[in-house]
This record gives sequence, C-alpha cells and structure tokens, in this order.
Amino acid sequence: MDITIKSLDGSDAGKVTLADEIFGLEPREDILQRMVRWQLAKRQQGTHQSLGRAEIARTGAKLYRQKGTGRARHGSARAPQFRGGGKAHGPVSRDHSHDLPKKFRALALKHALSAKAKSGGLIVVDALKAEDAKTKAAVKRFADLGLANALIVDGAELDENFSRSARNVAHIDVLPVQGINVYDILRRQTLVLSKAAVEALEERFK
Repeated sequence: MDITIKSLDGSDAGKVTLADEIFGLEPREDILQRMVRWQLAKRQQGTHQSLGRAEIARTGAKLYRQKGTGRARHGSARAPQFRGGGKAHGPVSRDHSHDLPKKFRALALKHALSAKAKSGGLIVVDALKAEDAKTKAAVKRFADLGLANALIVDGAELDENFSRSARNVAHIDVLPVQGINVYDILRRQTLVLSKAAVEALEERFK
C-alpha cells in the first residue's frame, strides 16, 4: 500500500510503499484482545496481600469456656468474624502474568498496525527532529498535522529535543521503535511513524 509522507509542518514530503504483510492484514479483534489482556496482566504488580487467621499476631487461647455461657461456641480470637481477626479468602501476592507465544505476539503487532492503516489513523513523517526543546513549538507542529491524541514512534534513537518538547503535551506518547506495542497503539487515536521506524519494522518482520 502507498501512503503520503508528511513533514512536521504538515506539508507533503513524497510517498512510501508499506509492506502488505505488515500493514495490509485484515484486523482480527480476538488476536488484539488476547494481546492487550496479556500486556495488562504482565504489568499488574500483584502485591496485594491481606492477613489470614493463621498470620494474625493474637492470642491463641480460647475466648471463654465452651458450655454454660449461653453464647456461641468460639475457639479463637483470630477468626474472621472478630474485629482484628484475619480476613477470609482475602487477596494474596501472586504473579498475574500468563504465557503467550512469541509468534502470536508478533502477529498481534502486525494486526494492530494494519488496524490503524485500515482506519486511516496512520501517518508517516519524514523525520522527528526539533531544533529546540520547546513545548509550545511541539504543540504547533502537532496542530499542523492534526494530532490531538497520538502515539509517535521514531527509530532506534529518539531526537532528544523532540522527545523533551513532546513530553508535557497531553495525550501524546513518544516511543523508540523497540518500545512499540499493541496496547499503546490501540489506546491512541492516531499512530505516527517516522521513515526510520517503518524501515525498522519491515526489517524486524522480514
């Protein structure tokens, strides 16, 4: 597929042919859903923890005698029904991540790229460079390109001035190509790739 290359000021800067095996697939929602679920589960901390009755530091003595009081039979002050007792079936620290084959993850990234290309949410720019790290200038550049909610992906090395200028702009994310992922692509309305990023992706999936 052919797509027009834009410059940061919004003008045309030629054309580029995108590989159909990467940007021309028919997107499958089930693949994208499984990949997003894998990403979110993998980054979940899982450090939630509550104390069960066996972990409570409290006396183990029987509260009162078994019979003759007219009250319910209780054997421990650590039981969940008592104030200060352990929590029944509470959360425990665990790893939420699960396995997903490497080839499936690569396929999901292709489908995410294809979904953006099919919906018209893909923009290719010639270079992502800035003369100075000014947020005001970055906001103007993004307005010229019509970007309000976007993921911007450059080559292996980010231009320091550009990344600094875009750092404080709301709803704009900037990543090197090795950090591109399905979740960030789908959560933003527009995907902006530099020519270097396109070349790196095509080399990666060759």
